[in-house]
Amino acid sequence: MSTIQFQHHQLAHCESGVTSNLLNHYGLPVSEPMVFGIGSGLFFGHFPFIKVGGAPGTTFRTWPGTIFKLAMKRMHITYHAEKFKSEEKAMQALDNALGKNIPVGMLAGVYYLTYFPDVFRFQFNAHNLVVHGKENGQYLVSDPIMKDLATISEEDLAKARFAKGTPEPGGYMYYIINTPKEIDFSSCIKKGIKSTCFFMLSPPLPWVGYKAIGFLGNRLKKYPIKHTPRKAALYLANIVRMQEEIGTGGGGFRFLYSAFLQEAAEKTGNDNYQKFSEELTNIGDDWRNFAFNAARQVKAREANMNSFNELGDMLIEIGKREKDFFTRLKKGV
Repeated sequence: MSTIQFQHHQLAHCESGVTSNLLNHYGLPVSEPMVFGIGSGLFFGHFPFIKVGGAPGTTFRTWPGTIFKLAMKRMHITYHAEKFKSEEKAMQALDNALGKNIPVGMLAGVYYLTYFPDVFRFQFNAHNLVVHGKENGQYLVSDPIMKDLATISEEDLAKARFAKGTPEPGGYMYYIINTPKEIDFSSCIKKGIKSTCFFMLSPPLPWVGYKAIGFLGNRLKKYPIKHTPRKAALYLANIVRMQEEIGTGGGGFRFLYSAFLQEAAEKTGNDNYQKFSEELTNIGDDWRNFAFNAARQVKAREANMNSFNELGDMLIEIGKREKDFFTRLKKGV
């Protein structure tokens, strides 16, 4: 099977990075922050009834696959996306696409990606990567969070594509079919921002949007009372991991979205986007300050009531700031 000449770029986040690399492959130089913003990647959700790695689920971005699909839709790019019931059919579909010289994006479970150092292989099933060829039974991988290209065996890739847990990748794969000659970035940017503001402001449920940040803050204050010190530390550590490791770039993607707003100002000539960019950077600093203090509490190994109260208050204040920010951003668009 031939190898596709695919240019690999190391970027900040997996799905927006994969999407940017795929677009660049087809001659559309769209940056990762622009992909993330147009695809409405920024979000916040806390779901105490869903356990991820033994801890309540916390996310700083939209559901896996959403960034790619929304970015393609808003840029009027034709694509194909598919899930599978069996490993055999999923791997055959991948080989068929590669045989047509099509680089393929897909979801995978990090634990089975053998090219990752062992310390980074944990149960997380929403990682995105590109497969761009196959040689001697090894698939050629462009993983945007890795510095260099990688390889993985057919057996391990199949395991990664069908990893068990929440969410299950289900062999999901996607690729670009056709691209337009030009992209109306002004329109794409507005649509992306409006969706993000809707996600952060409108949902009536307490588990999503700005409300969920304060909701988590209040729950955090009760951790030392409701849980053992070990479990309280586990739950707190998971929030930090989702924010600073999975929320690549730090601050739960707030810095990445800030970069999008800065680029939006340059592309549209709207200076208001630049002002919003600077403000969101400050909010990202608040998130990073929370992560720093939370990490100190995790290392202390004892559930300090005052510390958890202070951390909870930090989140409640961040929630208020984000409500105000996205309300004004919505009006600004």
